[in-house]
Amino acid sequence: MRTIALIGAPGSGKSTLGPLLAERLGGPFVDVDAVIEQRQGRAIRDIFADDGEDAFRAIEAAVTVELLAQPGVVSLGGGAPLTPRIATALGDVATVWLQVDAHHAVARIGLDQGRPLLAGQGVRATLIALLNARTPVYRSLATVAIDTNGREPDALVDAIAAALEEA
Repeated sequence: MRTIALIGAPGSGKSTLGPLLAERLGGPFVDVDAVIEQRQGRAIRDIFADDGEDAFRAIEAAVTVELLAQPGVVSLGGGAPLTPRIATALGDVATVWLQVDAHHAVARIGLDQGRPLLAGQGVRATLIALLNARTPVYRSLATVAIDTNGREPDALVDAIAAALEEA
């Protein structure tokens, strides 16, 4: 099995679709954020709060590049592709951009205060700003792009698998 990276904004479906896609393709699934939390022994929001975003991004880059070097489906954090080292590593794998609009993303994640960059007031406005800033990066790195708005997981896995075969 090759390496398939899932990128996209919070609420795009990376953590939901990743295990389903890996099962469909007969390979392993790994969520970068879960690996970071396991290795660090603390939540990502605590790493942000205690050490700052720069420290988190350095940890994230090291773990992401390591995991992208192994076959399977890898779910990346929403901001990971903005890190140059990670963007370079994504050039060597099949990268699936899970597209989502702010309305659907907020419906999926709610007002989740556990997401450091969405913490505080104005979750919807913050998410819109993140989408606007990150969309050009996601677009430039994507092997395939899949619109996840209003679609069920099984249908999305079918669409991803078909798009990867065509790519």
